[in-house]
This record gives sequence, C-alpha cells and structure tokens, in this order.
Amino acid sequence: MAALIRLFLVMFVVQLVFYVLLRIYVRSLRIERLENRWDARHPDQAGDTPARRAFIARSMVGFERSLKARLTALVFVLPTLAVLAIVIAVNWR
Repeated sequence: MAALIRLFLVMFVVQLVFYVLLRIYVRSLRIERLENRWDARHPDQAGDTPARRAFIARSMVGFERSLKARLTALVFVLPTLAVLAIVIAVNWR
C-alpha cells in the first residue's frame, strides 16, 4: 500500500510539472496568435505598444474558460486512470 501511495505522489509531481509546462505553452501560442492578428490589422502600429498589450489582455480574459485551456487538465486525469486500471488489472487475479 505504501508503494502505491508513493507511486501516486511521484506521478502527481510529474503530472504537475507537465501541466505547468503545457499551460505555459498553450498560453504562449494564444498570445502569439493575438500578436500576429494585431500586426495584420494594424501594420502602422506594429511592435510592442500599449494598445497592443491592452488588446492582448482583453482577448486573454476569456481564454481560461475556453475548451483548449480546460483540456490541459487531462494531463492529470488520463495517466491517473491508466495507472489505476493497470494496477487493478494486475492485482485482480
């Protein structure tokens, strides 16, 4: 039982690292897409301007509730369910 608890603790830490890295990556992709959209719409104001930063901040408000942002939580759910299914299948007999 102690080994199983240790396994889940180690797995949780690894999943947390992957979740944070994936979250940073997904957010950076969204921000880059918004920056490109701003540059395409306002070619005369290209670069890091206060208006561009405000546009990105306004656009990122709803991002946390988007499907893509929520799907990153599957980093916790899927591996945990897989390991749990394997442990049950191995110990069932």
